Amino acid sequence: MAKRPTIHDVAQEAGVSTATVDRVLNARETVREDTARRVYDAARKIGYHAAPLIAQRVQAELPRLRIGIVLHKERQAFYQNFKAEIERAAAQAAGVRVTVQMEFSASQSPAEFARLMESFGGSVDAIAATAVTHPEVTEAVLRLNASGIPCFALLNDFAQGVRQNYLGLNNIKVGRIAAHIIAQTTRDAGKIAVFVGGYRWHGHELRETGFRSYFREYAPQFTILDTLVNLETRQLTYEATLDLLSRHPDLRGIYCAGGGMEGAIAALREVRSPGDVALVVNELTPESRSALVSRYATMVIGTPLPKLCADLIAIIADAVRNGPPAMAGQHFLQPDLYLPESV
Repeated sequence: MAKRPTIHDVAQEAGVSTATVDRVLNARETVREDTARRVYDAARKIGYHAAPLIAQRVQAELPRLRIGIVLHKERQAFYQNFKAEIERAAAQAAGVRVTVQMEFSASQSPAEFARLMESFGGSVDAIAATAVTHPEVTEAVLRLNASGIPCFALLNDFAQGVRQNYLGLNNIKVGRIAAHIIAQTTRDAGKIAVFVGGYRWHGHELRETGFRSYFREYAPQFTILDTLVNLETRQLTYEATLDLLSRHPDLRGIYCAGGGMEGAIAALREVRSPGDVALVVNELTPESRSALVSRYATMVIGTPLPKLCADLIAIIADAVRNGPPAMAGQHFLQPDLYLPESV
């Protein structure tokens, strides 16, 4: 039978004295946070029976930070991953005890986003959301700011000049990356289609702008069709893609700047061979990964969620601790690029 780990084993694994482990375990004296964290990590690693109690002791000494989060598309794999990464980042945050309250908007309605953000009321220290860009949302942010609650825009930069910070990709650059890969992988000139989620997604508009500007600059032999709005839904994208393929035999590429990519993938699988139409989508999910493997998708441009969430916690903690910066900022992350041979 394996020997049960002891306090001495924890001390050895953590590189500290048994007295230090005892102080952390029994909260006898204050121990530096990095040392207490090292003791906890060691206890968890070797399976010490009191590791959960050590975790409680470590957390109890830290200042508390309460964050409200509003996401949308609750059933989508990407947003489920987003939720899990936020919770993981909160649990692993250094120097602060983070609790997260999370809500999902059932629609793209500005009023719904505004209502959910304001529903946190005085129960949080800061709010972050993937809300649409709309005056109703801006007014909600102004009211929250007036009550001392800073707001952070995630993925889509709403309430510019009012929100505290934007965290996400540089969406102009994302659109240009999508255009570059389509232009470079398409042999013959022809038509290119673009889908956006709606009229109030500032990030989608920026991606479309970058996409079109690249083709004007480097690949004018292609014709960019009028932009299609798919409301980020699979069915609308599926029907619109089938219609595009029927009306434009020379369709060479499709870029889904927002959600709904599953519909484009399904339509291409039905009526075209792999690689006939270059398809670029955003975010690696089981369906986009499968499309890459089968060559129905040419590239997936992904948001590095672990880094975004870790940075979000750190930036919010700094803003709550030290007050807002003099100017609202933008925190750009480097996109993850996935090709068929890289998954």
